Amino acid sequence: MKAVILAGGLGTRLSEETHLRPKPMIEIGGKPILWHIMKIYAAHGVKEFIVALGYKGEMIKEYFLNFYAFNKDISVDLDSGKTTIHDGKQHEDWKVHLVDTGLHTQTGGRLKRLSKWLEKEEFFLFTYGDGVADVDISASIKFHQSHGKLATVTSVRTPARFGRMIFDDDRIQDQIMEFKEKPNTGEGWINGGFYILNRRVIDYVDGDQTSWEREPLERLTKEGQLMGYRHDRFWSCMDTLREKNYLEEMWQSSSAPWKIW
Repeated sequence: MKAVILAGGLGTRLSEETHLRPKPMIEIGGKPILWHIMKIYAAHGVKEFIVALGYKGEMIKEYFLNFYAFNKDISVDLDSGKTTIHDGKQHEDWKVHLVDTGLHTQTGGRLKRLSKWLEKEEFFLFTYGDGVADVDISASIKFHQSHGKLATVTSVRTPARFGRMIFDDDRIQDQIMEFKEKPNTGEGWINGGFYILNRRVIDYVDGDQTSWEREPLERLTKEGQLMGYRHDRFWSCMDTLREKNYLEEMWQSSSAPWKIW
């Protein structure tokens, strides 16, 4: 099973950090938040990733090309040119595909550009490269397989500067009947990422300038094809420096709820 991670946006609200590096490479506890997200998936047995690159994507490529050099002690013999990577505790048995999806491509467009990488998948996992949670990925996959719809989104509770979802529990338990991207007021269940998607949803994306959170999700909702996996424990994005510092404080105090590995 493959997990797609969006890692190409400009991250303008974190410009203090993103003028130097792409947002998914901003570090929490000395590791890129992208690494944290991948560790969450890997803890549930998902170890093949497709990372959709864009802004400063070469830095993400460099990180994975030199993964063990960045994460372990090394010795370099300058005379012979031989490099020795010393073994340590960290070993990741992941397969990572790093795919350029354009600098200004929207979220839906990035997914569309990955279509050929997903040709053999009945369904796949999909999330953003800037949010962590202690979501039970395994349970969400079982939930997706049980309802027979095209799409599942992890629904979380947080203040409503995010897309808000209204459930239709009176008719079909967990079916989403309305999706509002970033309403002005109110609190409730919101889009927490960590999707499970049947491959057919890629056809809901017109092209590069399609925002996944707009037309595709709204159409899936209208057609009764979007279900919400409700997650009422920890979830946090990293859109601002304040949120970045919040995550860092939890990590440094050994109280990071998303550290499930």
